[in-house]
Amino acid sequence: MGKLTDNLEAIADRIRRQFSEKDEAREKALGLSRETIRFSSAAIRALHRQEFDEAREMLRKARLSLDELDRALVQAPDLQFAGFIHDAEKEYAEGSATLALVRREPLPDPETLRVNYPAYLHGIGEAVGELRRYLLDGIRRDDLSRSEELMAAMDDIYGVLVTMDFPDGLTFGLRRTTDVARSILEKTRGDLTVAFEQRGLQQRMERLEKKLDSQ
Repeated sequence: MGKLTDNLEAIADRIRRQFSEKDEAREKALGLSRETIRFSSAAIRALHRQEFDEAREMLRKARLSLDELDRALVQAPDLQFAGFIHDAEKEYAEGSATLALVRREPLPDPETLRVNYPAYLHGIGEAVGELRRYLLDGIRRDDLSRSEELMAAMDDIYGVLVTMDFPDGLTFGLRRTTDVARSILEKTRGDLTVAFEQRGLQQRMERLEKKLDSQ
């Protein structure tokens, strides 16, 4: 009769083999998530430079990285909801939403983007900050033509986020993103009010100068 633990090493071998496969999948997924974030960030930088074709190309590459990431997770499906996966999908959703809104295109839905719902909500929430940046760039160029339209989009996004009153475990801490979006909205509304007041004053001064010149 052998020892009671004769089968222990065989059990340990199976466990080690599975851990090794999952660890390999995790390392690959980590690299691909970082790649996705890098491409998504590059897309946002490009759209702020008005290089929209470049932004689309960066988002296309980000989606390819996410596709490869999904294939890597076949060996470790329990990593699907890991924080780094969420971050990659969130950044991709943010870039895609920002580009669509800036280009007057329909807001892409999570099914089209193929991202999880929490990542999508965080993504459009963070797009509010990018839209503020885009609006401020417009103010510096003395171009307020898109301000009301984009401000309305920001307000609509916040209006949806504030209704997602569910536990943080389900939403990946969406309350904080919602609070930040509200703060950004308030600041942007104030900035636009000042910009419109200054433009109105400038226009009145120009009319006055023309009137004086004509006398």
